[in-house]
Amino acid sequence: MNDAVYDLTLERIALIRRMVVAWNGAEPGAPMIHPEAPYGSHDRDGDIANVTGDDDGAEEEHRALEDGIAVFSQNAKLKPGRYQYHNPLAKLDCAAITDVFRDAATGETPEHITFAVTDAHLALIPQLNHVWDAEHAVPRIDLERPYGGTGPYTHAMGQHIGGATDDDSLARLHREMQPAFQIFLRYADLGPGPFRRNAASVWEPA
Repeated sequence: MNDAVYDLTLERIALIRRMVVAWNGAEPGAPMIHPEAPYGSHDRDGDIANVTGDDDGAEEEHRALEDGIAVFSQNAKLKPGRYQYHNPLAKLDCAAITDVFRDAATGETPEHITFAVTDAHLALIPQLNHVWDAEHAVPRIDLERPYGGTGPYTHAMGQHIGGATDDDSLARLHREMQPAFQIFLRYADLGPGPFRRNAASVWEPA
């Protein structure tokens, strides 16, 4: 058990809400934070300083959000329903990554997204397996075990959402986690406070 306490501040919550969720196209694919514009622009440190008011601590704050995004995912609450958001990926280069809404022929993606977040999406979000992408210096979801477990990712998904669901349906649901996770980061409710990992390595209020 890790006794270290993570301080989820108002500033860190504000940065999490600004995070741009893209799609890592390597099989089977998984959500990741946009490597070149994690908070919406190519000026990462400037985006952070605009929130924190600290020009010198941007790197430390950015790195701290590896745990921060896991804390938020495992503790914030969102109701199922239809949500709308402005799609930041419409104006960002997606050469290194992709976007599940992007048209393969034209390279275009909608500027505005309307998406229905279901109970299944919300059951999976707390199970996302967060790791740090050292190459791109951003948080991402583990491609090999996006929902933990040791077998196929669809098997882990089925365990988390319950019921009999075929692999094709689970694969479609998995791709929907990009918009579902983007909506969750923007709109789910969670206040600031200290959090600590429990014996199962899940973040809980300290």
